[in-house]
Amino acid sequence: MPAPPPNLPDALRRTLRESFVVRVSHRGRRTGIPRVLETTYVWDGALRVYLSGYPGRRDWVANMAADPNVTLYTVEAQPHYDVPAKARVIRGRDERMPHVLAFVERWASRGAGGWPLRLVLRAIRLNRALRLPWWGPFYPVRRLLDAMPCVELEIVGEPVVRREPPPLPTGARRT
Repeated sequence: MPAPPPNLPDALRRTLRESFVVRVSHRGRRTGIPRVLETTYVWDGALRVYLSGYPGRRDWVANMAADPNVTLYTVEAQPHYDVPAKARVIRGRDERMPHVLAFVERWASRGAGGWPLRLVLRAIRLNRALRLPWWGPFYPVRRLLDAMPCVELEIVGEPVVRREPPPLPTGARRT
């Protein structure tokens, strides 16, 4: 019998809804050394958090594909939480596209990219709503979105309140 789904405290729900950055610990696929990634995300309002980032191959994606057991850390609000999760790299375009677009829209909502990005996002939303092919000016945009990583983190255990700040990203130093 599977375990019941985790119960997310209201403070954690508020943090996931309002903050912009999380950290995720994972293990290096070759070394087994713990790594910590700091990134923006999209939360589905329930038990899934979606990570993405700049286009191209990313070690953190390969690491999470090799060992999906990760811990998500909240960083922008008190209390801090450690949240056990399972990572799944999403590779198929049809499944990835809504999450990657949501990630870019959330990023743009914070002012990143300015009006050109907002204009492109409106055009993409119209293109998707009309179910048009990715042709003409949309083709390079689709290629860019296809190159962005997409990892789903499913919350699989009870969140734990962390008394001290979460671990720093790999390579960062505490000041």
